[in-house]
Amino acid sequence: METVLLRHRGPTLDTNLLIKSPSPSLLHRNPKPPTSPRIATFLLLIPPTPSVLSLPLVLDSFLALSVPPSICHRRVISSELPKIWLRSLVFGDLVQREAIFFQMATIVESVNSNIERAEEIKLSANEAFKANKFSQAIDLYSQAIELNGTNAVYWANRAFAHTKLEEYGSAVQDATKAIEIDPRYSKVKKICPNDPDASKKLKECEKAVQKLRFEEAIAVHESEKRSIADSIDFHTIEVESQYTGARIEGEVVTLEFVKKMMDEFKNQRHLHKRYAYQIILQAREMLQAMPSLVDISVPNGHHITVCGDVHGQFYDLLNIFELNGLPSEENPYLFNGDFVDRGSFSVEVILTLFAFKCMSPTAMYLSRGNHESKSMNKIYGFEGEVRSKLGETFVELFAEVFCCLPLAYVINDKIFVVHGGLFSVDGVKLSDIRAIDRFCEPPEEGLMCELLWSDPQPQRGRGPSKRGVGLSFGEDVTKRFLQENNLDLVVRSHEVKDEGYEIEHNGKLITVFSAPNYCDQMGNKGAFIRFTAPVLKPDIVSFSAVPHPDVKPMAYASNFLQMFS
Repeated sequence: METVLLRHRGPTLDTNLLIKSPSPSLLHRNPKPPTSPRIATFLLLIPPTPSVLSLPLVLDSFLALSVPPSICHRRVISSELPKIWLRSLVFGDLVQREAIFFQMATIVESVNSNIERAEEIKLSANEAFKANKFSQAIDLYSQAIELNGTNAVYWANRAFAHTKLEEYGSAVQDATKAIEIDPRYSKVKKICPNDPDASKKLKECEKAVQKLRFEEAIAVHESEKRSIADSIDFHTIEVESQYTGARIEGEVVTLEFVKKMMDEFKNQRHLHKRYAYQIILQAREMLQAMPSLVDISVPNGHHITVCGDVHGQFYDLLNIFELNGLPSEENPYLFNGDFVDRGSFSVEVILTLFAFKCMSPTAMYLSRGNHESKSMNKIYGFEGEVRSKLGETFVELFAEVFCCLPLAYVINDKIFVVHGGLFSVDGVKLSDIRAIDRFCEPPEEGLMCELLWSDPQPQRGRGPSKRGVGLSFGEDVTKRFLQENNLDLVVRSHEVKDEGYEIEHNGKLITVFSAPNYCDQMGNKGAFIRFTAPVLKPDIVSFSAVPHPDVKPMAYASNFLQMFS
């Protein structure tokens, strides 16, 4: 085995290439000098006898000299070369070989240009990420990946951006790809055994997994559980004489009480537990009697306002009422799920919405979101907030009441309102939704899961969910569902939008999101939609965030999630 050291000096390269070959000599000098220094180098590698040097070695050698060493997977380029080129390199004459190398050089120069452009786009994506413009960052990282899909950093960065939007399915896919490209991504604790941050996160992950396994082991089936609501009698709870907050006189929740309660909440004072129990239990009784799909009738000349996610942003909820009026029979609202979690005033939000429901059932309609569930509340802050402000019993009580929330509404037989979206199969009728037994925690698949979790997509058909739960559905899916059920429009929430709303699917689907500057970092507006009968044309109002007390979002979230927030 002979070792030949070739030194290539090009305009921008000065690289040593070590080649091992079974032949006595690889140097074959041609009488006519080639026109390119780079090609000259590689013509030296092509021997007179084609069998002497293997083609993969020639290609890898060329790419090793031509592609920066920081770029992974040079074989990707060689694997895409036309087979006729490969045959010409081995069996062709000098002119053919030189022509092929010219074309190879052009490809490599294009690759290098793409690599440089990808780095520029990545830097722009990083700036968007720092500015909390996570959707824009994802788009930019995607552009960088299209130009250079072998850079693990791009995939890892996009995965992190997906987590900021709770798109955990896409985040896992991107993180997996990053590890596939560069296995070192999976060894942070081994590479950095003394890194305190890595150690802390590893311990928290292990603790979270152990806790989930323990809870699963001791879990009692839903059908075997005794209702916590049946064990509570709020009448026996004494209200101390020094309590100066809002009071319910007798059994009826009045507008005066709700106004007083909201004012107390605004000044960061709490409601007495007796009245909190009374509101929640009365709301439970009303919600429990409702079907899984509720029909709302809006008389001609009257209206209804649909709001999206509020996510514990109580002061923005007050602003909605300031802009659009308080709920009443003449000014009804439909809040479309995700009342709690993330924002640190979720208790105030849910008690206010429940109180209006108790005051007048037709003034306030509430649908279930994916965050009205134990698993989400445990992670994203509501459980911790309830435990801190009201106590452990209320944690169980809220979980029970959330299972009573309807899953969807139909306004005047024309507008379908649901938190998440549509289904993995065609042919779902409104009667199928009415028949869902909703009094449980959301399952991981099926109609109920998809109602709470699915998202629209710009492509036709169906695709995997970016969240890892539910699915993505296209304009054709929306169109068929509306036609089969004689409906005109789908209104859903579940996603942050820059203006608080987005009209999609050829005008047949509207997303509305009512938590402006989501988590104090997204910079988005909130929105609500007013529909007036009989036309029911959507009148959309966007609004900006208002100041709130200095309590950060996720203040009550699990330690595990706070580390990655």
